[in-house]
Amino acid sequence: MSNERFDNVWDAIENTPEEAENMKLRSTLMLALKDHISRIGLSQSQAAQLFGVTQPRISDLMRGKINLFGLDALVNMAAAAGLHVEMHVRDAA
Repeated sequence: MSNERFDNVWDAIENTPEEAENMKLRSTLMLALKDHISRIGLSQSQAAQLFGVTQPRISDLMRGKINLFGLDALVNMAAAAGLHVEMHVRDAA
């Protein structure tokens, strides 16, 4: 058994640093979208209309099915919802 420590769960479970970074960004966007839906009190149908997707797509989002969403789709949904997405790039630790 290894006592290796990780800064993030994605670093521990993904095969490459590239995959871990992608998952970190996707999970951050998904959480922001879920929070936005809850904060303004949207139903899944209302959120789907606002985001320009189907209600089953919102259901997948709310249930955390991260494997069904790419970065492009999540950024598009955030923009449609009136959210501003920023990305900061820095050297790895």
